[in-house]
Amino acid sequence: MNMHDDERKREVRTYLVGYAAALALTGAAFAAVHWGLAQAPKLLALVLALGFLQIVVQFRCFLHISLARSSRDDLQLILFSALIIALMVGGTLVILFNLHERMM
Repeated sequence: MNMHDDERKREVRTYLVGYAAALALTGAAFAAVHWGLAQAPKLLALVLALGFLQIVVQFRCFLHISLARSSRDDLQLILFSALIIALMVGGTLVILFNLHERMM
């Protein structure tokens, strides 16, 4: 076996682990809501936590974004994009709630 085969096996293993983890996290969120495992506020917190873990799994296993020095530029780009999207969504919600208050 050469080094290329080992790298390919490691990459396939990463994809399989990521797929299994994403499937398990999605199933856990659906099961928690379907069976009502907790009261509404705790259930919302659980689903949000599972969603955050899902994002971490997607970044690490499929996008290959880690905290290593070589991929920090990619991580900064993703975080900046998330900030811009959050500002746009937040501003839109402020405008919509303000218009709702004025209409009622």
